[in-house]
Amino acid sequence: MPEGDTLFNTALTLRPALLGESLTAVSIRSRGMYRLRVGDTVRSVEAVGKFLEIVVERGLALRTHLHMTGVWHLYEQGERWRRSRHLARAVLETESHVAVCFAAPTVEVGPAADDRLAHLGPDLCHADVDLDAVLERVACSDPSTEIAEVLLDQRLAAGIGNVYKNEVLWACEVSPFRPLAEVDEPMRRRLYETAAEQLQANLGRWKRQTHPKGLAVYNRAGQGCYRCLGRIRTIEHGDIGRRTWWCADCQT
Repeated sequence: MPEGDTLFNTALTLRPALLGESLTAVSIRSRGMYRLRVGDTVRSVEAVGKFLEIVVERGLALRTHLHMTGVWHLYEQGERWRRSRHLARAVLETESHVAVCFAAPTVEVGPAADDRLAHLGPDLCHADVDLDAVLERVACSDPSTEIAEVLLDQRLAAGIGNVYKNEVLWACEVSPFRPLAEVDEPMRRRLYETAAEQLQANLGRWKRQTHPKGLAVYNRAGQGCYRCLGRIRTIEHGDIGRRTWWCADCQT
């Protein structure tokens, strides 16, 4: 599942090509009664947590969630697509560009003013994110939930995916298996502050970095910990079996 910075960077790429432009062709494979159409003018292109939202002047929004398979590409008119056309779930064309969303499981069109994304917590990619509001939501969570799962809960704070879950816990020297009840409020704040710092530091760049050597633990099973030289371990973890990486020597 993509991280919040991935969606932010995708919006950053699409925005100059779509913002203020009139759509010359539209093809969207989605259910429901609402449709974008030729002649619609794009009013905004924004990342909202892990959703990308493209709003047109008529007050409709195209919302996509990439999950594990989706991706947005931007092409100049006439440029060869880098993926098969049958994978395209949404295609928006202007006079000069073609924006294509491939293989996204969630593609929907609806009123921009509805509350479909109201359940999301404050977005950690925003410099002015309200961490007090995040901590209030966290305080209402099940205290037996492991902290790794808490960090992934987009209802508490939007933007943390599996990469940042692992990197944040390592940076704060917290075991991913520690129950929320055993994480005091100062450490909860530190975890979300660290997540916000890491996410915001990677906005506008495609090679993600949370450590001077790249990533500290993610995808480094069997290698040495950069902090204590212990071995990085990994297991499938949580209700949907996401993979967790951690150093058992210093994340106690």
